[in-house]
Amino acid sequence: MIGKISDPRGQRVTGLLYYLFGPGRREEHVNPRIVAGWRNPAELEPPLNPGGRRDFRKLTGLLEQPHAALGPRGFERPVWHCALRAAPQDRQLSDDEWAAIAADVMHRIGLAPHGQEDEAVRWIAVRHGPDHVHIVATLARQDGGRPRLSNERYRLREACRSAEEQYDLRRTAPADRTAARRATRAEKEKAARNGWSEPARTALRHAVSTAAAGAVSEEEFFTRLAQSGLLIRRRYSTRDPEQVTGYAVALARDANAEGAPVWYSGGKLAPDLTLLKLRQRWSPGATPVGRRISGAERNAVLEQAARGASRAAEQIRHLALTDPQAAADAAWAAADVLHVAASVLGNKAISRAVDEFDRAARAPYGRIPHPSHSGNSLRSIARLLASIGLITDSRVTGEIQFAVQLAKLIESIADLRRIQRHAAQSAAARRAVEHLHAHGHTLRATASNVARLDIPVAPAVAGSRPPGASTVRPAYRTVRTQRPRSGPGP
Repeated sequence: MIGKISDPRGQRVTGLLYYLFGPGRREEHVNPRIVAGWRNPAELEPPLNPGGRRDFRKLTGLLEQPHAALGPRGFERPVWHCALRAAPQDRQLSDDEWAAIAADVMHRIGLAPHGQEDEAVRWIAVRHGPDHVHIVATLARQDGGRPRLSNERYRLREACRSAEEQYDLRRTAPADRTAARRATRAEKEKAARNGWSEPARTALRHAVSTAAAGAVSEEEFFTRLAQSGLLIRRRYSTRDPEQVTGYAVALARDANAEGAPVWYSGGKLAPDLTLLKLRQRWSPGATPVGRRISGAERNAVLEQAARGASRAAEQIRHLALTDPQAAADAAWAAADVLHVAASVLGNKAISRAVDEFDRAARAPYGRIPHPSHSGNSLRSIARLLASIGLITDSRVTGEIQFAVQLAKLIESIADLRRIQRHAAQSAAARRAVEHLHAHGHTLRATASNVARLDIPVAPAVAGSRPPGASTVRPAYRTVRTQRPRSGPGP
């Protein structure tokens, strides 16, 4: 069972009620009704007026009354909304079962503990579909206090897992704070309106992760961000004006209603993209590649990366059985290799693998793994890949070998997370492997067609662009819409 708390909260409850009891955006709402609440649902059900429409005035007044009594002490946005959905494979729960689940959610979160129906917040649970309910509450206690919302999402996850156990539903993983922050509905709709291939938050996360993977220092990281076309804003310490304590990035094309850039801090993109955590991945002794890479050397780099990925996979499989915690750094570093591979190979399948694998790479609860030899080796591979620029079809042989070993590397991490009993992370890695296998099948089919038709391969072109000028792709090109044409590298 999955629970989602709406963010930001609402200001007025009336509009939400009209939506929940209405037909829905695609006429998907069927027989909307209140199945639970702070009092008997039959007393709260909004009646029909003579015209056949719902009359929400009494219900709205009851829900808003405690908040109105708080006056200036109340929340600016007091309408709390949570959706609970069962898996498609689960049996259809009854109204009474959904009522019990909703009451348990309100109890565990602390908004309406059992036995405090007359003192806690007022709330209702509306069902208008076979597999989900919506909980609506106003954040004001009936005894005149303000409810606490600390760790509400993690308590919601606990309530969902409890319902899975009690009602024999499909099991989901516990909350471990490994998931990146997903684009909001508003961000997705904005991207669709503007014809963007992905929301701004997603594009920025790809670009920042790729820049961090290819850099060896903080200075080079910010240089790569600037070269990728991102807007950058550094945050400085209030005690030491020379000390950088954080950063935020924005896309030049992404503006708010006033025309100002929409900024995202590193922590708003992913838990491991804060400046503090990025600094822990850069080795002081590492140096960037400072020379041009020829066409022949590109293929050699791919072969070297394939061998390195193979060795790392073997080490992870060994550590998974002997010391799983020691493999955490290698799993984290593997994400760097994937991010850079998506940039230099320009393939949609690898970009999708990146999105899936990001969660599998992170250590639970935001912990940063201790550096390891295998992890540092993978970071060296990522920096080496970042130096070679865009790979074209003329490098298909080396790319096939690299894709195969990359898939084996991610498979080893999926096994590691399974052994660690991190189900969500293991599943994320498995989905990434599927995308990498699809990429490998496409490459082998292309190579087979080239050999069958005896198509001449374009010769390697020496003197590709220096690494610092092209290794980080612009954010709006993180996910390419088609394979690049054959020809010399950038």
